[in-house]
Amino acid sequence: MQLTDTTAVVTGAAGGIGAAVAAALLERGARVMATDLDAERLQDTAENLQRDFPGRVAYQAADATSQSDIDALIAATDNAFGSVDVWVANAGVFSGFGLDAADDAWAASWNVNVMAHVRAARAIVPRWLAGGGGCFATTASAAGLLTQLGSPTYSATKHAAVGFAEWLAATYGDRGVQVACLCPMGVDTAMIGSSETTPQDADARLGRAAVTTAGDVLDPATVAAALVDAIESETFLALPHEGVGRMYANKAADPDRWLSGMQRFRQSLQNQGSGTHESHG
Repeated sequence: MQLTDTTAVVTGAAGGIGAAVAAALLERGARVMATDLDAERLQDTAENLQRDFPGRVAYQAADATSQSDIDALIAATDNAFGSVDVWVANAGVFSGFGLDAADDAWAASWNVNVMAHVRAARAIVPRWLAGGGGCFATTASAAGLLTQLGSPTYSATKHAAVGFAEWLAATYGDRGVQVACLCPMGVDTAMIGSSETTPQDADARLGRAAVTTAGDVLDPATVAAALVDAIESETFLALPHEGVGRMYANKAADPDRWLSGMQRFRQSLQNQGSGTHESHG
């Protein structure tokens, strides 16, 4: 899909990867409806984008997990720009660590990391099928291809996010609905830093350390560019971290060997007592 003169909705756009994706789409000539649950931060981000891209940015605070908010957001985007051509399901949470992760952490992770994508697709894909087509882009994670040490909630829901994106592509990819799935490792955002954990939580420390030591921690603009490139080249997987594709192939080729390697990696991190870095895996 060529992005010039298209309209994109970006969830979780108040900062981090979402704000960077919004900027990258604008740089490629798209119009953007930015949305986030954090209304104040969203306004600041959107106003900065509006200064750089006048007439091509709108924003509306919304809950990406709410079907009524999604429907209202689509209506607002139609009203502002006349269409919705791209949906970037970027909002995500990283909470819930260890086998004792609370049920509410599991519920929040499923709701934001998976069901927000499902509800958005329910609302927009039938419209694309009826005429014009579109692109559904998902911010998942390398954790959805590999795993996430420390956090079963993140690992399971990011696998589900990738699985849903694959299902969309297999079901509608030859019927005018393009799908792109972003799977980064560590990204320099506030996501892990904002998780409700304490330094005494060993599983949380393990999760943070795993994200930041498995590969380079990239800036959000680099990661956003990988997703926008995938959209324009009509490529399903966007892998900004070199090596993730190879690791994914090695996992598929020999799961037992791969799991043994992950166990050694976990042991080394626990033995080192690694520190933390704000990131998004």
